[in-house]
Amino acid sequence: MGGVMSLEYIRTAYGVPANVGQRVRYKGCDEGVIVGSHNSHIKVKMDKNSMAFSYHPTWEMEYLEAKCEK
Repeated sequence: MGGVMSLEYIRTAYGVPANVGQRVRYKGCDEGVIVGSHNSHIKVKMDKNSMAFSYHPTWEMEYLEAKCEK
């Protein structure tokens, strides 16, 4: 997995809040969490998968707001 520098680059270059632990939704239905980066892609472990895969940071990717826990 890529390091913090790659996520810094992704945040700056694509204007997205890409951080480890950030929840995302891909293609409007698959949700998961960012676990790292690889080159200029984010690595996401989707809830339905046991492994993380690389995704383009803006192609059909939605960054979800954190849910408040009570």
